[in-house]
Amino acid sequence: MTDALAVEVRGLVKRFGDRVTAVDGLDLSVRPGQIYGLLGPNGAGKTTTLRILLGLVRPTAGLVRVLGAPPGSPAGLRRVGSMGETAFYPFLSGRDNLRAAARRRGLPDARVEEVLGLAGLAARGRDRVDGYSLGMKQRLGVAMALLKDPELLILDEPSNGLDPVGQLEMQRLIRDLGTGGRTILLSSHDMREVEELCGRVAVIGGGRLLFEGTPSQLRGQARLWVRAWPAEQAAAVIAGLSGLDGVERAGELLGLALRDESPETSQSQAAAVNRHLVEAGLEVSEVRTERRPLRDVFVELTGGRTGGADSLRRPASRRRRH
Repeated sequence: MTDALAVEVRGLVKRFGDRVTAVDGLDLSVRPGQIYGLLGPNGAGKTTTLRILLGLVRPTAGLVRVLGAPPGSPAGLRRVGSMGETAFYPFLSGRDNLRAAARRRGLPDARVEEVLGLAGLAARGRDRVDGYSLGMKQRLGVAMALLKDPELLILDEPSNGLDPVGQLEMQRLIRDLGTGGRTILLSSHDMREVEELCGRVAVIGGGRLLFEGTPSQLRGQARLWVRAWPAEQAAAVIAGLSGLDGVERAGELLGLALRDESPETSQSQAAAVNRHLVEAGLEVSEVRTERRPLRDVFVELTGGRTGGADSLRRPASRRRRH
């Protein structure tokens, strides 16, 4: 086990009784300062894994370290904040809910005001929680998780049930909290949320690791798509350019794999292709860079299934890691 990792999981297994395997040999590596996404369908084992990391559920097998300590140990929990299914006193204000939690932890009221501001709730702190919208309650849950100023923040589907505006507000909050060296482990089944927020992502299905890497790696190699006429001449022109791997025909479109996928290089390659085609006297109507939709990759990896580990059985050779 490596203490330099914020979270390290090796061969994690959790069985409930003899029939249900919720987590089946899971490996995870979360480095300090990352926003790390745990992506999977409902029932994939995400929440069970997070509960194990917090010491709320005892694993059946495997090695787990959270900030270098066993899960649930006092040394580790003092540096971890979590937001899951947080229960509030509905007839108290948001501020008083936080004060009650702060006093149980020996924290000053000044910290309550700080986290209200961080969560964007300072103006509504005196209002009763039963008058809060779902989005405000979710942000209050994040504020509760921030009371200890944790090094590691664990968020279990924080945008679940929110409308589009609430989702954007939550994403902005998480992005802001990810600055300054804090590590965030974010569980979600929202692919766009994970792609926009996370520097690294693990896809799990049936309690097993199906992929671990960057969102770009998950989506695969970028392709440059060109629509030009005549297509045969366009393909011949493109074949002579450097930095591109072959030409694929898809109806009227020509697809080219990009070797260097940085945004700056992709733009310059697209401009170069367009320029060469026009100089060759061809009619160009479309040039765009695109990766496979994350939804398609996600469905392919998970097989479109939910449920526990027994619902997804793939040979070890099919698993991907980067």
